[in-house]
Amino acid sequence: MTSTNRYLPPDTVNALLNELGDAMPLITIGKSVNGLPIYGLKLGQGKTKVLLWSQMHGNESTTTRAIMGLLGDFKAGKHSEILNQLSLYIIPQLNPDGAKAYTRYNANAVDINRDAVALTQPESLALKNVFDQFQPHFCFNLHGQRTIFAAGKNGKPATLSFLSPAADDSKVITAARLKAMQLIAAINDSLQQDIPGHIGRYDDTFNINCVGDLFTSLDVPTILFEAGHYPEDYDRDKTLKFIRNAIIIALNSIAEENYFHFSVQQYQNIPENSKDYVDVIIEGVTIKEGDKIYNDQLLAVQHQEVLIDNKILFQPKCVAYGKKLDLIGHQKLSITELKINTLIDFEVEKTIEIF
Repeated sequence: MTSTNRYLPPDTVNALLNELGDAMPLITIGKSVNGLPIYGLKLGQGKTKVLLWSQMHGNESTTTRAIMGLLGDFKAGKHSEILNQLSLYIIPQLNPDGAKAYTRYNANAVDINRDAVALTQPESLALKNVFDQFQPHFCFNLHGQRTIFAAGKNGKPATLSFLSPAADDSKVITAARLKAMQLIAAINDSLQQDIPGHIGRYDDTFNINCVGDLFTSLDVPTILFEAGHYPEDYDRDKTLKFIRNAIIIALNSIAEENYFHFSVQQYQNIPENSKDYVDVIIEGVTIKEGDKIYNDQLLAVQHQEVLIDNKILFQPKCVAYGKKLDLIGHQKLSITELKINTLIDFEVEKTIEIF
């Protein structure tokens, strides 16, 4: 199984940005470790300012695709009420080196989302400089998540997830956190009719090194958006539609100031994410580990995303086995359906990664 849609290198993004024309001039906000330009765009003329950035993790491209679609809408004259009420600063691809290599990290193997305070990387500095200069009233931190998450314990796959990050270790609900919680509750309320039970909420353990936590501690409501898995949608085309709608709902809610009608409890009622899924569970497998043979086992397989020839290849990796597994498979197969040797030698697989 491969995907051409998940790979979004900077050349592709920059070509699309250049097609937007003079109405949306690009601002070079910095350069990556490898010297690639990092672009931003300013849109709108409203008093309320919203800063959005995507793909600080280079292998999380779905929200960047959503941003490019939204920019196309703006160029076509759609969503004019948003641009009338808001001023947007959009960074479509914060980590172009990571996007090109299809990796979470930048070219120095640093997770930019753990560099918010130290600011050791040029990409981190570019974002913080924009934050300081633009002085946003809201921030949208746009990400993608793995297929492993359920919306609540043993719930449906978490197609979208959100978080209002903590501002300190006590997790007190500051004014900034409250606005973020209300906004997420508004998004959830609107999208439940489209993807009922598929929306999760991340744990809010505080980490000042994370960008969202830092910005929230600086009294700016910051919303983490995570584009996840919808059944059988490994290209994330359906997820793309939902995450794009989520961004539009959030911007409209800020423009219309209707998020005030939602409560902290409505935010907290969103089920917390649980790591319950693997991509495939295979039934009836025989496992050989050392001198022991285990018959009629369930084998859990997780896809590893690998960039080959500008395509994302999903390589299966065995991660667990047993008579019973506390895991849910996005797909269930029997060994007879696969028509392969049922004896899998785990001596070859010295390290078994448990997700």
